[in-house]
Amino acid sequence: MGVYLQVENLTKSFGVNVLFEDISFGIDEGDKIGLIAKNGLGKSTLLGIIANDDQHDSGTITFRNDLRVGYLQQSPSFDPQLTVIDACLVGDSQRSRAVKAYEEALKSGNSEAMTAAIDEMDSAGAWDYETRFKQVLTQLKIDDINARIGTLSGGQVKRVALAKILIDEPQLLILDEPTNHLDIDMIEWLENFLSASHLTLLMVTHDRYFLDKICNKIFELDQQQLYTYDGNYDYYLQKRAERIEAQNAAVERARNLLRTELEWMRRQPQARMHKAQYRIDAFYDLQERAQRRHDSGDVELNVKSTYIGKKIFTAHHISKRFGDKVILKDLNYTFARYEKLGIVGDNGVGKSTFIKLLLGQLAPDEGRFEIGETVQFGYYSQDGIEFDESQRVIDAARDIAEYVYFDEKTHYTATQFLNLFLFSVKDQQKLIAKLSGGEKRRLYLATVLMRKPNFLILDEPTNDLDISTLEILEDYLAHFKGCVIIVSHDRFFMDRTVDHTFVFQGNGVVKDFPGNYSEYRAWKDYHDQLAAQETKAAAKPKEKQQYNVRDNSNKLTYKEKKELEQLTAEMEALNAEKEQLDALFASGETIDDVATRAARYEEVKALLDEKELRWLELSEKEGA
Repeated sequence: MGVYLQVENLTKSFGVNVLFEDISFGIDEGDKIGLIAKNGLGKSTLLGIIANDDQHDSGTITFRNDLRVGYLQQSPSFDPQLTVIDACLVGDSQRSRAVKAYEEALKSGNSEAMTAAIDEMDSAGAWDYETRFKQVLTQLKIDDINARIGTLSGGQVKRVALAKILIDEPQLLILDEPTNHLDIDMIEWLENFLSASHLTLLMVTHDRYFLDKICNKIFELDQQQLYTYDGNYDYYLQKRAERIEAQNAAVERARNLLRTELEWMRRQPQARMHKAQYRIDAFYDLQERAQRRHDSGDVELNVKSTYIGKKIFTAHHISKRFGDKVILKDLNYTFARYEKLGIVGDNGVGKSTFIKLLLGQLAPDEGRFEIGETVQFGYYSQDGIEFDESQRVIDAARDIAEYVYFDEKTHYTATQFLNLFLFSVKDQQKLIAKLSGGEKRRLYLATVLMRKPNFLILDEPTNDLDISTLEILEDYLAHFKGCVIIVSHDRFFMDRTVDHTFVFQGNGVVKDFPGNYSEYRAWKDYHDQLAAQETKAAAKPKEKQQYNVRDNSNKLTYKEKKELEQLTAEMEALNAEKEQLDALFASGETIDDVATRAARYEEVKALLDEKELRWLELSEKEGA
């Protein structure tokens, strides 16, 4: 594999704030790299520099000749008057002009224009390009290529930006927070696409499942340096902990030695006039190393909620629609004390609308919400940051409260409270305009919690937050003595924080599932597989091994009878999967993930053996 990119001694600073200094690294063909750092330490800046969208102070960046690079910005922007097709087919290449003319001719239905467009497509050799254009748009669920960018949601704009890049088939893909504003189905599609593709990848993302599944290498920006880990996110966590432990041990040794050298340096100048200069220079180097103890920035966010009573809220026959689009249809639900609810669903199905109905920002068409007297909402909106950017960070907090009292034992000054959210005293003096997007999100979260809510509603809280802040928030929510509703596309975050899930399925249908997102997805995949098998069996009956359950409840307990029924369904599903794998291995086709498939085949056989043994045991007991 060849080298795609080599970076040597790269340095970037803003005034006296050095983001990174003299960092060097390479990106080889086939690398899939995740870049990790706390907010404000230069992740997006580094990506922008590599993509030639930002300037660096010093250093060199060398690309392989003729390397095709695609760059997805964290917040893509287009002219709102552009159509989707114009945004995707930018540039003045003959292929782009030919495809645009062909699509316009298709839309117009003009036979003369169609003839001319077909001739131009032939001349430009653009048929493969047009096919890829259509395939990418279909995969990204972009249906209307003539829609104006200004009419699209944030998630749709993100998908258009992604389509624009993928259509041109880059060899190196640079992605800045690619999962922001995408719904879970789209995130999982992108995850599978990037995992299976041969693209070389450098990306910043807070989605830990996404990182773990895709990446084979992790870069970490920390203390102005870049550290490299040859493995996925789980491997990085292990090796990072070892690095920090070793680093802190080295610092402790340096501090012990420093005490001896300090005594030597404090002697009268005459006593060391003739000492070697190298020892004096070594002292100052040692002094610097002794001050480098790693501060992980991890804190315990011990912010208590105010008291909340037993009555939270009850939804009575809530219905809402916008024109022909049904958002909710006769929803009834009683929310329990200390409940932690996650809400998932495709973009546009009504998740945020449900929140606004609950908060009284929108009125339902029918029905009502009955809310308990002790409930104090704290609402973190995905588009709710409205700071005066000329203010300092500390002033934004003090506008809410100089002191935050939770009880007689727990109270904070505004400065102490901001410290809990990783804003040092120095950081608190910064103008809000100088903060990164993630730092503004972190400040917004702090201001929400300063109001001491006992019912937190978090609408896409993970967008733009770094992993360190997410871990703090997860720990806080796990111990929060109040109620929580979370709307999020971050599967890892949802799995860590919620105990059951509302799935907005569209057309006003809401499924209440008693578990987190991963548990729901496993349940859904299993039932989808069963449904597909039933459909296939109905369309084309064939002989297969049957597992009949005898109706003899006198011999089996009720629990055993249910277990036998469950085993029957599971073995049929496993047999169907085994048959599919047998057919795949016998087809002679190239299998990209043959090792994974082979491992799964052995796992399926082992599961079948185990379940058949138990099935026979129960069947013999039933027939005894």
